[in-house]
Amino acid sequence: MGTDADRFLDLFKGYSEAHGQTKVLDYQRHGKQKAKSYIVRDPLTVALVQQHLDGEQGVGSIPIDETNSCTFGALDIDDYNLDLPALCKKNARHKLPLTVCRSKSGGAHLFIFLSEKVPAVDLRDKLAEFAAALGFGTCEIFPKQEEVIVERGDVGNFINLPYFHVKYTTRFAYDDKGKELTLGAFLDRAEKARISLKRLRNFDLGGNEDILPNGPPCLQQLTDFGIPEGGRNNTLLNIGIYYKMSSPDNWRELLEQHNLKHCNPSLPAKEIVTIQEQLDKKEYSYTCRQEPVQSHCNRSLCRTRQFGVGGKQSFPTMGGLTVVESEPPVWFMDVNGSRLELSTKQLQMQMEFQRACMEQIYQMPAKMKEADWRQLIDTLMETATRMTVPEELTNKGQFNELLEIFCTSRIKAQSEEELLTGKPWTIDKYTYFKLTALQDFLRRKGFNSYSRGQITERLKELNKGQEADKRYRLKDTKGVWRVVRVWFVPEMEVLDVELKAPTFEEKDDGVPF
Repeated sequence: MGTDADRFLDLFKGYSEAHGQTKVLDYQRHGKQKAKSYIVRDPLTVALVQQHLDGEQGVGSIPIDETNSCTFGALDIDDYNLDLPALCKKNARHKLPLTVCRSKSGGAHLFIFLSEKVPAVDLRDKLAEFAAALGFGTCEIFPKQEEVIVERGDVGNFINLPYFHVKYTTRFAYDDKGKELTLGAFLDRAEKARISLKRLRNFDLGGNEDILPNGPPCLQQLTDFGIPEGGRNNTLLNIGIYYKMSSPDNWRELLEQHNLKHCNPSLPAKEIVTIQEQLDKKEYSYTCRQEPVQSHCNRSLCRTRQFGVGGKQSFPTMGGLTVVESEPPVWFMDVNGSRLELSTKQLQMQMEFQRACMEQIYQMPAKMKEADWRQLIDTLMETATRMTVPEELTNKGQFNELLEIFCTSRIKAQSEEELLTGKPWTIDKYTYFKLTALQDFLRRKGFNSYSRGQITERLKELNKGQEADKRYRLKDTKGVWRVVRVWFVPEMEVLDVELKAPTFEEKDDGVPF
């Protein structure tokens, strides 16, 4: 059966070559922790899980793997006034295959465990249904994306795991009645709760499909499970929008009947008249961002409905921002469940963002106010996951590697005069060369990321910030003396590299050089 750490890792198996870590920086109001999240490009192992359980270093797992499949997923509810026992009972009442855990900041992670690999797109769709049924339609869903761009270094987003520092943990799971579970009891429950892909796809929440046919799922659920007294006006406004689309000839009568049949107590007739007058004056869109509709929103399913939001232009759901700390940085973002690769400019400018959406995910999102855009991006950047890359994959690392090959290959000058032919010359623990020769070498190797100025700055760095050039007076093959500007770096270890002798054309550099 294995140790607790073995069983724990088996439940939270995700991306094979990376995992997450979070460093807590400070505590904010309402118990929210200010933290930085990092992707570590090493597998999540039993040893790391054990460190997590022992309280040495918390870890997170990336649900989506390299094949865009999952064996677990989660809902992340960031409500810090959450009644967790009540949520457990609601989860049990709907008979959802979810295990409720307290998150590190007092919200909830509701995990689902699968007995086989499940396509991320299927899992996200079903989790969205579960979230809407629980009244948390706007919560985050893990996996955050339907696919990851593996070939570009993307690995998706991780979720922090429960039972950190198990002896003193606050991140425990609950049973259906809201009672805290020990680690062993959690493992038993989670393993027993695993479901197959077939059962997942066939899972029926038991909603009444005869209510508002082909309409928004949020309105169907609110009607079926009970429209809250404080949300009747907004709910009925949206139901009126539905009836105007589905039954334009008698929508007023249908709205009145809906109020009398499904609202307890029903709205007074004069308030129904006010809603009807509002809808007569102009064409309204569904108020998806207002309660109680927002909490039961299932946008992906709604887009497929004849009288859902699919026919209306709306701004996409965005999240899961990850920055690859390369040169320049590369950004990955989830847009309506699809993974988008962005440059800094595309993230900064809405028009460039729209173009990226059109080219990569074949969508043309609506444009929001510029101030709202800036606020959205700023919020996403505050919680962005950082992904470091090996130095050899950065521009700086690639440059240093190619410079080393250039300086230490067997094609070296045997005297200072041979600098004129483009060969590097090493003497007294320094290697000298013409900058044009290095530039030609870099171009042949396909490295075009640095300008002339950037190259010289890197050379100065290798000389501890000091000047890295000097002038030599050299005699060329015709016996003519020339003043040549050469650059230098500290001598590097000789590499055993076979290179063909390059052919250089003399250039008039003006300086001269």
